[in-house]
Amino acid sequence: MPSQPLVDLSTLDLSRVLVGPDEVRQLCPQRKRFALLDSVLHISEDRSLVVGCKQLSGEDWWAADHIPGRPIFPGVLQLEAAAQLAAWHFLSFHAVDKSQFVGFGGLNETRFRGIVTPPACLLLVAKPVRVRSTMFTYAAQAFVEGKLVMETEILGVSV
Repeated sequence: MPSQPLVDLSTLDLSRVLVGPDEVRQLCPQRKRFALLDSVLHISEDRSLVVGCKQLSGEDWWAADHIPGRPIFPGVLQLEAAAQLAAWHFLSFHAVDKSQFVGFGGLNETRFRGIVTPPACLLLVAKPVRVRSTMFTYAAQAFVEGKLVMETEILGVSV
């Protein structure tokens, strides 16, 4: 049974971009095919929750091969997109050294709850659970058209 959403997305104004791709790239070093966070659409007033977006297209590099004739956005890329959002939030609001690289430390309680097919706006939600100076744990979820499609707990570590 799915967990409760970290936030009721219908209560948020997600119509405008707060942080665009150029600003995301200032903290997230992934480029080209592995730049899986396009924008940040919401930051809670107390900075305890962030919502980002990855726009998916049938022309994306993975679409022709996963799965031919029926493109499905790979779960591992959903996790990477959520990890990039968590890393961006950590570096923006918790890190002493914003130039540090945050690596993927692990996952807990990961579940995929739906199939993600292009075209779609994959909404990513991340919320800090535990934050220290060189590592963090975030709860993360992904939604398409209001439906929970992925949930996990992301562990990040300064490398």
